[in-house]
Parts: sequence; C-alpha cells; structure tokens
Amino acid sequence: MNRYRYCLAILLGCLCVIGFSGLRVYAYESLNWLKDTLIPIFEEQTGIEVTLVTLGDAGNILSRLILEKRRPLSDVVLGLDQSLAYRALSEGLLEPVAPRNADRIVDKSLFFEPEGYLYPFDYGALAIIYDPDRLPDPPTSFRELTTRPKSLLIQDPRNSSTGLAFFLWTVAVYREDWREYWKALRPAILTLTTGWSEGFAKFEAGEAPMMVSYATDGAYSYHAYGSDRYKAFIPMEGAFYQTEYVGVTKGTENPEQARLFVEFVLSERFQSEVPLNQWMFPTTPVELPEAYEHAVTSSIHVSISAAEVSKNLDQWLAEWEEIMY
Repeated sequence: MNRYRYCLAILLGCLCVIGFSGLRVYAYESLNWLKDTLIPIFEEQTGIEVTLVTLGDAGNILSRLILEKRRPLSDVVLGLDQSLAYRALSEGLLEPVAPRNADRIVDKSLFFEPEGYLYPFDYGALAIIYDPDRLPDPPTSFRELTTRPKSLLIQDPRNSSTGLAFFLWTVAVYREDWREYWKALRPAILTLTTGWSEGFAKFEAGEAPMMVSYATDGAYSYHAYGSDRYKAFIPMEGAFYQTEYVGVTKGTENPEQARLFVEFVLSERFQSEVPLNQWMFPTTPVELPEAYEHAVTSSIHVSISAAEVSKNLDQWLAEWEEIMY
C-alpha cells in the first residue's frame, strides 16, 4: 500500500508538471511592483499562476532570451523598448500574438514594425533630472552638460535600456558627430550605473546633482514629496521618446495564457496603474493623475529609425567603449 501510494504520488506529480498552466514573465527590476498589485488580480481573474522573473534592466532580459533561445524558459516578455525590440525580432525570440483589445492603444505610431509581435504598454520622453538645491542653475542644452564636471549619472548603454536610449538620443541629435560629443561629455560623467534603479539610488543619496531619467520625474517628485523637490529638463535640442513593449516568447508552451496576460497588460485595470508606478504615460485611454501636470514637455522631437540602430549599434557601442575607457 505504501509503495502504491508512493508511485501514485510520483505519477500525479509528473502529470501536474506536464499540465502546468502557469506563466513565467520576464521583466526588469523596477517592475517588481507588479508582484503585490496587479499579478494577484490577473491570477484571480484567470486562475493562471504567474511567476515574475526580474532581471535587472531590459538589456539583461534580451541577453537572457538570446541565451535561452533553443530552450526558452519564459512565456511573456515585459519591458523591451524600441532600441532592443529590433534585436529581439531579428534574433527570432518572439512569436506573433493577437490580443483582442489591441485597438485600445490610441497612438498607432507607437506600434513596432512588423506589427503583431510587440504591443506598447507605456511610453515617455527622456530627460535630465536635477536637484535644484544643489544645482540652482541647470544646463539647458546637451552642449552645456559638458561644462559641469563630475555632475552627471548615466546608465551604461551596454546593459541598460535607459542608458541605451540616452546614447541613441545623442546620436539622433549629433548624427555623425556623436563621437566628438561623447568625448566632450566624458568629464561631466560621475559614474556609469548598471541601470536606472542603481542610478536613482545614487542620485537620491546626493552623489551627483544630475541624472539621466524621464520627463515625468517632476510628476513623481510632486506626488512623493508634495513639491518639486527634483526637477527635470529636456535639452533644447529636442525630446527623445522611449516606448516599452509586451510580447510573447517564441516557443512558449502556453500561448493562450500568454495572450491573456498581454490582454491584461493592455486592460484599463493595468493601464490605470502605469502613471503612478511606472512614471510613464499609458498607451490606452486612462485618466492621468494631477501630478502629471508637473511633467516636462518639448515641442521638438528627435528620433532614429530601428533599422539604422540595428545596422550600426554594435559598431557604435564598440566605438563608445573606446571613448569611455
């Protein structure tokens, strides 16, 4: 009898593994807030168990997907931006998905070509945030940034999506002269951080008066502190927008459940939490909190095509590395 029960337990355990209906979602570290807020709601609505695996910055997500390409261990990818999305598609890391509520996305220009693989869930302009108590006369242009020695925290573009977006911002502004710009900027950089979270911790600790961040940080400051404790500016050369996407890992064994999660990310329930947790703009129609009146804007927009980035990025980063080190 004991042997029978033992064998039955093993058999049932194997069946549970074979029939496992849970999802593994890869995301970057600062999406950890989902664990205690929105993921339990999705699990209750669908009965699908979700394991959120956070991997530092979005660049780490891409690296993990490439590493696991032959034997994928994730079902959903949350947080790749346009600078990483082209690589993910060219590497064949994603598969098409058709969320039934994709028409909720207002700005169709946010979609990534080819459509059907990635769906935008938030977006926002990059900016330089600063502490006005330590920096009462902030710079107003990229060129002025170079005149402030050891004053700027920047994320490493080799493994940080924010850092890569900032790098591409400078390429979009200076084009072929970006190398000369970075040579001039180098003395102004206090340190390179591995990601946004590490950089913001150093910024809040007062290690530097400026940091590469987002145009909504003024909204965060107003919401968190009731004042414009931290301010942000977009250099006069123009704003560069970062869009973040959700998609499904190629080879997932749970495509239908993955689609349901993508639909949840685009739902009003999820999107309404984006402004005060992601500090980015939602991509579907939800009411913005009052704090967003403190987000900075620019009438000038600069950009660079995904095709150009894909063609040149490896070479650009190799040249950047030579300049910095």
